[in-house]
Amino acid sequence: MLTAEEIESHTHAPRHTPWYKILYVQVIIAIVLGILLGMFWPSLGEQMKPLGDAFIKLVKMIIAPVIFLTVVTGIAGMSNMRAVGRVAGKAMIYFLTFSTLALVVGMIVANTLQPGAGMHIDPKSLDASKVSTYVSKAHDSTLTGFLLNVIPETLVSPLVGGDILQVLFVAILFGIALAAVGDRGRPVFDFLSTLAVPVFKLVAILMKFAPIGAFGAMAFTIGKYGIKSIGNLAMLVGTFYITSLLFVLVVLGLVAYFNGFSILRLIRYIKDELLLVLGTSSSESALPNLMHKMEAAGCGKPVVGLVIPMGYSFNLDGTNIYMTLAALFIAQALDINLSLQQQILLLLVAMLSSKGAAGVTGAGFITLAATLAVVPEVPVAGMTLILGIDRFMSECRALTNFIGNAVATVVVSRWDGQLDNVRLHAVLGNPSMVHEPTLVGMTADD
Repeated sequence: MLTAEEIESHTHAPRHTPWYKILYVQVIIAIVLGILLGMFWPSLGEQMKPLGDAFIKLVKMIIAPVIFLTVVTGIAGMSNMRAVGRVAGKAMIYFLTFSTLALVVGMIVANTLQPGAGMHIDPKSLDASKVSTYVSKAHDSTLTGFLLNVIPETLVSPLVGGDILQVLFVAILFGIALAAVGDRGRPVFDFLSTLAVPVFKLVAILMKFAPIGAFGAMAFTIGKYGIKSIGNLAMLVGTFYITSLLFVLVVLGLVAYFNGFSILRLIRYIKDELLLVLGTSSSESALPNLMHKMEAAGCGKPVVGLVIPMGYSFNLDGTNIYMTLAALFIAQALDINLSLQQQILLLLVAMLSSKGAAGVTGAGFITLAATLAVVPEVPVAGMTLILGIDRFMSECRALTNFIGNAVATVVVSRWDGQLDNVRLHAVLGNPSMVHEPTLVGMTADD
């Protein structure tokens, strides 16, 4: 943990880096170049897809070890095992509260602005085959199946498969066991703490490829779908982006204010990661960096290790706004009038289905299919109306989810008395204090 003297020295003597070496500048340039390539040479832009896919695979490769090492060393370093359950419980209360609020916000905005009204589309004209793949995945993503899937086949299989919740499950159990054996487990604890240093150094190395990944992903998106494909559905896209922005600035902004920090400063602090999420349309691409940055900002290591991986499955504010907004948009476009009771049923089903498909690639679209499948008034085939623009909304879903998890980490740390307020305000006031992801200089108690 940084001392007051170290904070002072960092604040007055930030490291000066040439602008062209700053990650977020490189990512911005890459995104712009990707958009230009996709617009003017769409066929070539489509061929850039492997660059984005390769970068996301590289990051996913390192996610499991990062979560495992952070959680195990964090829990094993705690003297009171009840604290683990306490942190997890507080995190779930936060997740359920604000995920539900996000669903309600989406429903209110859809009823107020009615982005689908006036389209008068005949349900018989829809081609259900276009969304059949998503519907089949949605049927496989039941809540029971999701809970059973948290338990891995073997102790080490999560580290190979990369399922975030399975990794978290095994890491919590192993961390508790390591703490329970006391001094006999100290060599294992020291080994894992030391192993974390090169693992986070590897994260720093992989992040240098972020501009290439963002360029490839953005070139493919614009080249394949084209900006003009938003067309007559611009109202839905615009409504979703504005709603998500207001949710972040107003709802999460108030949460931040009452917990003693600024949402705008937090966003500035994680701007590099947000640009990476924007470029790749995947919040997982910045998960390792987010864990490092939240710990560096004074959040307790056990809280970071538990809240962020859990949040990737249970704290999906952007996805939840999208689900109710998109479902009601489809109903409005097909001239289907849903009563208040039917809309409440839709909201309740969305609360469950959003957990059932958590962690699945394309979860936003799949959970929407799962929700509509249970509410017969709105045909699942209506999803074809938004299939072409879903890619353009995935960036906003990922960004909102990402910011929501950063806020949750600070709030839960404060609730549990594991937040260093001096360090938090120093880092948010001067983000240059935190450099590349590395654990050098941190102790197990940090």
